[in-house]
Amino acid sequence: MVYVKLPVETEYRLPFYLAMEEYVARELPAQDYFFMWQVEPTVIFGRNQLVDSEVDTVYCRENGIQTYRRKSGGGCVYADKSNIMLSYITPSSNVNFTFNRYMLMVEHALQRLGVDARTTGRNDILIDGKKVSGNAFYHLPDRSIVHGTMLYDTNLEHMARATTPSDAKLKSKGVSSVRQHVTTLNKYISLSIEELKDFFRNELCSEEYILTAKDVAAIETIEQEYYTPEFIFGNNPAYSTVKSLRIDGVGEFRATLDVKDGKIRRVDLSGDFFIVGDIDGMLLSRLKGVPLEREALESVLEGVDCSAVIMNLKKEQLINLLTD
Repeated sequence: MVYVKLPVETEYRLPFYLAMEEYVARELPAQDYFFMWQVEPTVIFGRNQLVDSEVDTVYCRENGIQTYRRKSGGGCVYADKSNIMLSYITPSSNVNFTFNRYMLMVEHALQRLGVDARTTGRNDILIDGKKVSGNAFYHLPDRSIVHGTMLYDTNLEHMARATTPSDAKLKSKGVSSVRQHVTTLNKYISLSIEELKDFFRNELCSEEYILTAKDVAAIETIEQEYYTPEFIFGNNPAYSTVKSLRIDGVGEFRATLDVKDGKIRRVDLSGDFFIVGDIDGMLLSRLKGVPLEREALESVLEGVDCSAVIMNLKKEQLINLLTD
């Protein structure tokens, strides 16, 4: 695997590194790439999440915590200089296989440090039953991008107060608060955070690519999209009917529907689930004009493999969300 390095160790805001993933995926030769990064206190919410439902924006503003949306699914995460963000880019187009491969790769690296790390659920790595790494992914043409946190140490008060997971989500983890659900790696290893970064790099990579000034300029161009209001708030619709449900093994859903004369005019899904297919073309567009009734939805979704669009989702679960 190739380690991607910046020509100068300059401090960037989080969207730069998300743009860097895109650039590597779109422009560099088809190989496996990996890099690590750290940012000032930042909350990153998923592609399909509603900002106001997941982020305490007042607390973030008062405490200098930046907030940005990413293009991958999954839930809200908090990052700061005391933890490491990991990015993995691969030519594989099978996102499920790629995601599992990445999770096992990180799990095994931690185990070689003597840490009893275990992958669990959809996207977490746990130590002693507590989350030390949360991960997400998305797909570009002929490339897959996986990225995640590695909690070496962190400001747990900021993490707990800046993000606002629902009671249902916490209950699904068997905890009553964010702090109960997470742990930090510095409790289990003697390495400093810089030594840990060196370990990951040497353990996972055998080559290096140093970005050029031209590469960095192209990344900065891609980066600008992440600052636009359309991207940050584009998934904050207001419709006449809102339904919420947490589905075990799939994620938390919020369905916002515009219904007129008993028929669906528009439906939008937000939450911390993972999209693995064309959600608009394969799923949501089919629902337009369909009566909001179980039988009608079963008919229009007949033959549709919902799990090929949203990871682990069954057709019956989607219908229950929309009709219950």
